[in-house]
Amino acid sequence: MWQARPVTTSDRSRTASRQVSARRADLLDRLRDLFLAEGFAHLTLDDLAARLHCSKSTLYTLAGSKEQLAVRVVAHYFKTATAAIEREVGAVTDVRTRLRVYLDAAAAALRPASREFIEDMAANSATRATYEANARAAADQVGRYIREGVRLGVFREVHAALVAEMVGRTINGIQRGEIAERTGLSDAEAFAALSQFVLGGLSAPEHNAQHNPSEEK
Repeated sequence: MWQARPVTTSDRSRTASRQVSARRADLLDRLRDLFLAEGFAHLTLDDLAARLHCSKSTLYTLAGSKEQLAVRVVAHYFKTATAAIEREVGAVTDVRTRLRVYLDAAAAALRPASREFIEDMAANSATRATYEANARAAADQVGRYIREGVRLGVFREVHAALVAEMVGRTINGIQRGEIAERTGLSDAEAFAALSQFVLGGLSAPEHNAQHNPSEEK
């Protein structure tokens, strides 16, 4: 008969390490959700410990200060959002559909972000840097999809970087509430209209190389 291998100190250490990692991951998720709903500038470490029913020392295992914690949570938000978007996009191959799915998934990932969260990110130089880096990455990704679509003949010839920049600025305007204020559209309606506008504007005219009625005599 097989005999069970005795549990070693190394095994116990790995189990404890996994448990600590799981607790930290759960805490980061809860902080992310709280920040998204309410922002974070007004919350002290004491507030966060009370809201999350943990000790300040537990929070200090994530970061050494309130500002460092804000940076880590914001980075965690963008990391999980990017992973979710990539899963959605990875399920499709058609470039037109991929761009639509990317815009829709980005909208879904940003939708839980309250105005307070967006404003707090913009007001804090450290979190703003993370926000801007992710916005640039998103614009670059949109540009890559557009260039691929142009190369394949699915999209008309356009300046991909310019279109991507316009899309990025519009998304930022939606999140800051500027689009809703100026148009009366909800965020969901604005994102849907943006996707429709971009895809409609990029679509290449259909050509029929074998039969062109205008050439018939």
